[in-house]
Amino acid sequence: MYEQDNEELLVIEDLHKKYNDLVVLNGINLKIKKGEVVVILGPSGCGKSTLLRCINGLEKIQEGDIRYRNKSIVGKGVNLQDIRQHIGMVFQSYDLFPHMTVIENILLGPLKVQKRNKKEAMEQANELLDKVGLLDKQDSYPRQLSGGQKQRIAIIRALCMNPEIMLFDEVTASLDPEMVREVLDVILGLTKQGMTMIIVTHEMNFARSVADRIVFMDEGGICEVSEEPEKFFTNPMTERAKHFLNIFQY
Repeated sequence: MYEQDNEELLVIEDLHKKYNDLVVLNGINLKIKKGEVVVILGPSGCGKSTLLRCINGLEKIQEGDIRYRNKSIVGKGVNLQDIRQHIGMVFQSYDLFPHMTVIENILLGPLKVQKRNKKEAMEQANELLDKVGLLDKQDSYPRQLSGGQKQRIAIIRALCMNPEIMLFDEVTASLDPEMVREVLDVILGLTKQGMTMIIVTHEMNFARSVADRIVFMDEGGICEVSEEPEKFFTNPMTERAKHFLNIFQY
């Protein structure tokens, strides 16, 4: 694992989120250190994805605070476009523009939002495409790619914005089983490079191998946090986590 920094990049304090009377997040407190890989586990509907969407500014919160580098990133006056350049997110749906080629999808943010030099951005995009074995697909359209290929392109598109933190929301959920590995390998490579990541996944073996810390959620709250992921999988502290892991036959 990459050696972590003690610097806290992201701090979530007493976060509450609800839709009308439905409470989705109920008092979330979490700190993410630079270089740390935090994997969030829990049953469907427990609030995992909503938490990521709140961090990325896609959902408004009712109470609490989220701070990136000691600066609040929620509420009025926050430049979400700026925040999303620092905190990238990849969803389970690829969200590639179908009328644009792979390279056009990747370069859209760096050129239009960040106003970067096209030659420099192109070099970075090609380097990343080469690393994931898709350099020959830069002129292809999304419809010409497999699900695994599209998801890898979505990851590269986010990385080309040079974010400091990456959020991954069930990025393998819509993939065929044989395509899952190729996407997880890309994320595994990012851990070796020291990327700070928060990962929501149901891939237990992957979570076990990649996490520096496990956060287990249920019913909108954090039930258990384990600084030793292996112990979480072999001997979780809470009965709720034990029941959850038994479903996956751990």
